[in-house]
Amino acid sequence: MEAAAKVQRQMVRLRGRSYVAFVFTPTVPVQDWLHEIDATIARSPGFFAGRPVVIDLSSVDLSQAGIGHLLTSLQDRNIRVLGIEGVEEGRLTPIMPPLLSGGRSCVVEPSAPKKAEVKAEPKPTSLLLENPVRSGQTVIFPEGDVTILGSVGSGAEVVAGGSIHVYGALRGRAMAGVNGHTSARIYCQKIEAELLAIDGFYQTADDIDEALRGKPAQAWLQGNTMRITALN
Repeated sequence: MEAAAKVQRQMVRLRGRSYVAFVFTPTVPVQDWLHEIDATIARSPGFFAGRPVVIDLSSVDLSQAGIGHLLTSLQDRNIRVLGIEGVEEGRLTPIMPPLLSGGRSCVVEPSAPKKAEVKAEPKPTSLLLENPVRSGQTVIFPEGDVTILGSVGSGAEVVAGGSIHVYGALRGRAMAGVNGHTSARIYCQKIEAELLAIDGFYQTADDIDEALRGKPAQAWLQGNTMRITALN
């Protein structure tokens, strides 16, 4: 009777899930760095809202109070910090975001299979979308290139580990080379983008030459500078 009366406990179901997080690396003076964040938000309102953000403090030497002030300043800008890197754990308080480690800016290659294992099929290195990416939709493909036969609507977002090819109008956000692929490019038949980024270097709509708007264009990195030119 006692055994029957016991309620069978179920195991907690754990699931893995990955996100593309922005990594902020503050520099001194921090107030000037915050002004740069303000300028980015002014050019693209709501860009950081609701997105995972990690703060890398390895380039600054902040006290516990200084870290708290920085987090408050970011929260005032509607930027919620998921975790903190590059600082001693003793400088964080229990109410601060957790200290993270092991983050990578590139895709981790799977280990070689053992002889007894069956070799898995290789992952695709490109993603083809035949339908448009509509406003509010997000496409994330960190394994390689993304090709879109239609357009990318305003407020939509495409994130790729490699290059991005848009055969229609690009009105939303396109972020290529997110795994450190500096030779990635962005191509589109009609550039009206809100934001373009390659390996973390970006330009917003205000930075794009007005003469290119509505025309075929390509974007690539030249050193640490993004270049956007007509697509011949």
